[in-house]
Amino acid sequence: MTQRLDQEIFGGYTPPGGEVPGPPKRRVFSNLFALLLSLAVVLGGAYGAYRIAAPVITNLVATDDYLGPGSGDVEVVVADGDSGRIIAAKLVRAGVVKTSSAFVDATNEESDLAKKIQPGTYTLQREMRAADALAWLADPKNRSVKRVTIPEGLWASEVFERLSKASGIPIKQYQAAAKDTKALGLPKAANGQVEGWLFPSTYEFGPKASATEQLKTMVDQAVKVMTDEGIPQSRWEEVMIMASIIESEAGTAADRKKVARVFYNRLENPQGETVGLLQSDATVSYGAKRRAVAPTPQEKADADNAYNTHVHKGLPPGPISNPGQVSIDAAVKPATGPWYFFVTTNPDSGETKFAKTYAEHQRNTEEFLAWCAANDEKC
Repeated sequence: MTQRLDQEIFGGYTPPGGEVPGPPKRRVFSNLFALLLSLAVVLGGAYGAYRIAAPVITNLVATDDYLGPGSGDVEVVVADGDSGRIIAAKLVRAGVVKTSSAFVDATNEESDLAKKIQPGTYTLQREMRAADALAWLADPKNRSVKRVTIPEGLWASEVFERLSKASGIPIKQYQAAAKDTKALGLPKAANGQVEGWLFPSTYEFGPKASATEQLKTMVDQAVKVMTDEGIPQSRWEEVMIMASIIESEAGTAADRKKVARVFYNRLENPQGETVGLLQSDATVSYGAKRRAVAPTPQEKADADNAYNTHVHKGLPPGPISNPGQVSIDAAVKPATGPWYFFVTTNPDSGETKFAKTYAEHQRNTEEFLAWCAANDEKC
């Protein structure tokens, strides 16, 4: 019975010894291949899904800000009027912050700090946290260059001294740069001289700015002021010379338009009491290259001094100082009045008195002489 059953199962074949053989080996291999194939399909699908999903996952978990603290040095210039977004873009280009949005978010969160950012050149590190970069910019001590203020009324030689002290560049380099009128962009009205065209203001020059670059910046500003005032170029020379005299002669800003009227009255009415002479003490002192409240009688009589307007009629050959905006305005729009004379009766306070006649002027001059007698070291 058993033998028959075995024969039925195995096709009537009974192996020697009566043992029943296992499943055919080819079936095992077929099953293993199917299993491996299925696993390969599953893994391939998983890898494909990973390649698609990985960037999305990375974007979801990535930050738009650097971890900091940063390394290396890089200079960033914050210009006057730069908004937070403009500063952010500059920081991104310099590699300081990772994204503009990170810095803008920091300025929104720390608006008080953002308001403290001043124009200037700053040395920051690359790959800083946006909040750290903001805090660094908000501290004026971190500006890479110091400001240099050029006050109104300085001579060009005095401007060179101020710039040299601030930059460490020798005065001789400024003197040489002043002669390269093409590089400075001096207008034709300047007649090749920088005097008058070094606009007084507060400047911040980068640590690598040359003497020529610094002077050019000042000349450009003077040209801008003349252009913005709408002054025809045909009048630039006259206006700049007159403005420089007003700057040097007026005791206070409030008097400048009246001082301008005095000089225009003398020029426009040469048959008046001054017969076309400006009689400006400041022009005499400039030509004599001596800073003084009043020139000496010998200096007033020196006809060899081309700037001596006590002797020579009309305007002097060129500006005698570097005037500011208020004096330029006064030269363009003088006050209306009949004055031919003025005198600063108290140079300490700047008090100035104006007169129509010479007799009246003499009385005012007596007050000045009394002040001089009490302040001999200043006259």
